[in-house]
Amino acid sequence: MSRFWQQFATGGWLTRERVRIYSLLMGGICAAAMIGWVALSDGLIDRNGKPIGTDFSSFYAAGSLVLEGKADDVYSPAAHYAREQQLFGPDTPYYSWLYPPFFLLVATPLALLPYWLALAVWQAAGFALYLAVIGAILRRARATDAVAALWLPVAAAFPAVFVNLGHGQNGFLTAGLLGAALCLLRPQPVLAGILFALLAYKPQFALVIPLALVAAGRWRSFAAAAVTVVALVAAATFAFGLDIWSGFAASAEMSRKLLLEQGNVGFEKLQSAFASVRMLGGSIPLAYGLQAALSVAIIGGTVWAWRKPGDDAVRNALLVLATLLASPHTLDYDLMLLGPAIAFMVSAGVAGGFRRYEISALAAAWVIPLLTRSIAGMTAVSLGLLISLALYGLVFARALHHRDAASAADGRIAQV
Repeated sequence: MSRFWQQFATGGWLTRERVRIYSLLMGGICAAAMIGWVALSDGLIDRNGKPIGTDFSSFYAAGSLVLEGKADDVYSPAAHYAREQQLFGPDTPYYSWLYPPFFLLVATPLALLPYWLALAVWQAAGFALYLAVIGAILRRARATDAVAALWLPVAAAFPAVFVNLGHGQNGFLTAGLLGAALCLLRPQPVLAGILFALLAYKPQFALVIPLALVAAGRWRSFAAAAVTVVALVAAATFAFGLDIWSGFAASAEMSRKLLLEQGNVGFEKLQSAFASVRMLGGSIPLAYGLQAALSVAIIGGTVWAWRKPGDDAVRNALLVLATLLASPHTLDYDLMLLGPAIAFMVSAGVAGGFRRYEISALAAAWVIPLLTRSIAGMTAVSLGLLISLALYGLVFARALHHRDAASAADGRIAQV
C-alpha cells in the first residue's frame, strides 16, 4: 500500500509509454463513438432527435436570422425557436441564443454555408487554434522532456475535446483565446489585450482577468482590452442597432433565472459551486452565497499571485483555473480550459520539477471531463468542480513556494 501511495504522490506510475497508450486508447474510443453517432443519424438529426452539433444549431439559426435582416429576432425565444424548427424539424428541442450581439459577427458568416460545412469549419478552426496554443505553451518543455514531447496526441485526445465536439460549442475558441493571450502577454502585450477582449463573448469569464492585469501592472494589455471591447460593442451596435442590447439584457436575465437558478440546462452539466449546491438541494441564496465566497477567495488568491514577479507558467495556470472557478455559469464543455491549465502546469513542472501529487492530479484533470456529467447525474457530485479546486490548490501552493524561495534569496543577498 505504501508503494502505491508513493507512486501516486510522485506520479511515478505515469510513464511515457502509459501516456502514449492512454492517449491513443482514449482518442480511438471517443473518435469511434463520434463516428458511430454521426453515421446513425438521420440527416441533420441524431438518434435522440437532436440536431448534430446540438448547441451549434442555435448559432446557425441566429446567423440565418441576421442574414434576413431579423437580428432582433435572435433574442426572441419564439422567433429563434421557430427558425430552429424550420431548419431542423418541428420536433427539435430549443437551443437558446444567450451571447452578446457582437458574437453574431461570428455566427452570421457561418450561416452563409450549408449546416454541415458550417459546423465542420467552426469546429476545425477552433480545434486548430486550441492545438496551436497548447503547442506554444509547451514549446520549451517538449524540446527537453520525453513525456511532454507527446503533447500532440495527449492534447488531441483530451476528453473535453469530444465533449465540445458533441455540443458543437465554443470551448476550443475559449481555451485558444485565453491560452494565446497569456502566451503573448510579455512579448506582445497589446495583441494579448485584444485576445483577452475577444473573450467578452462569454462575459461570465471576465471576473478575474481584468483584476489580474491590474495587479500585475499590465496596463498596455488592460488598455488594449478595454478599447477592443468598446470597439466590439460599437461594431455590433452599428450593425444591428441599439435596441438589440435590450434583447440581450432580457436574454441574460432569462438565462440567470431558468438555466442557472432553476437548472433547466441540468445542474449536472454545470461545473460550478453554485450548481453543486443546487444539485444537492440547497436554496438559491445559499448557492449564491457559497459561490460568492469561493469567487472572492479565488480572485484574492489570483490577484495576490499576480502582484509580484513570479513564474509565468504558474501564474498563467492559476488565472485559467480561477476563470473556471469564479463563474457560477461554467458548463461541461468549458472544461476545455483545463487544457491550457494542464499545459501551463506541465511547463512549470518540467522547468522546476513536479511537486507531490501534481502529476496524478494532472492525469485526473485530463480524464475527468469525460466522466463529470454522468457521475454528477448519478451522485450529485461534480468531479469537474473538485478537480478544478484541487488543481488550483496545487498551483497556489507552488506560487507560495516560489514566493518563499524568492524572499529567502533576497534575504541572503541582503546579508552579503
